[in-house]
Amino acid sequence: MTFPVLGLVLIAAIAHAVWNLAAKSVTGKGFAFVLGYHGLSAILLAPVAAVIIATGAQPLNWGLVGAAALSAVFHIAYSVALQSGYDHAPLGVVYPTARGTGPVVTIIIAVALLGERPTLAEALGAFTVIAGIAVVTIRPRGGDGPTTSDGLRRGLAWGGLIGAFIASYTLWDDFAVNHVSDSPLLYFAVSEACVGLIMTAGAFTLPGGQDRRADLREILRNHKRALVTVAILSPLAYVLVLYAMQQAPVALVAPVRETSIIVGTLLAWWFFGERNVLLKLAGALVVVTGIGLIALG
Repeated sequence: MTFPVLGLVLIAAIAHAVWNLAAKSVTGKGFAFVLGYHGLSAILLAPVAAVIIATGAQPLNWGLVGAAALSAVFHIAYSVALQSGYDHAPLGVVYPTARGTGPVVTIIIAVALLGERPTLAEALGAFTVIAGIAVVTIRPRGGDGPTTSDGLRRGLAWGGLIGAFIASYTLWDDFAVNHVSDSPLLYFAVSEACVGLIMTAGAFTLPGGQDRRADLREILRNHKRALVTVAILSPLAYVLVLYAMQQAPVALVAPVRETSIIVGTLLAWWFFGERNVLLKLAGALVVVTGIGLIALG
């Protein structure tokens, strides 16, 4: 992995952690909030997509639309599960568990089924990053953090489910940007449009649709800052990752992007009173060591 690609992934990691902090601030209205920020992202990306198509840089075809639609399904599952997880468990448990589980599954599938073969240094670095993430999630026995045992169990369960969805969209999108679309930006713009259309249809056809529409109106009135933050930083973070996956194996991009876990857990400590900060910093050091090994590889 080259240093420019590494830089893309690290910038994406910071943006990802910040938007998750904003998402955690909106509770009890998961479906509506996900619809709101994906819909706003689709609107913001539409002019960019139109320019790409108009200039002929990347044609819009049914293959691209189909791939983007499947990606949208994975991203809807991930986004709704993430908001539900934040409703039921602390950020400092859900976020690191989800981000740690995702790359483990991704690496296993990428090596076993996709034939990717990282160098020894890159593979060692990837698993060192994962080890650092594991250190961040440790809750010492008798620790003074606010997380209860029930909250920890719920966080681990939700995090595991979210991590499975992360692996699903990561592997599919890696395939799509390398075999279906030459433009990650157009691919993601179409995917966001599909998310908006699917979820809007759900808001009118699924049971409880009237309540979800009322929730959306409340979010548009009272949660504008969180909505705009996620709508901008979430696409930025993921488009950078898509470009990185065109230039480096997904088995390496997946764990490096999870350095966002360090930023996320420190933000959880700062804003939500999560403790054990020294342990989190030790995990950060392990993660940085892993990144260095990947860069050298």
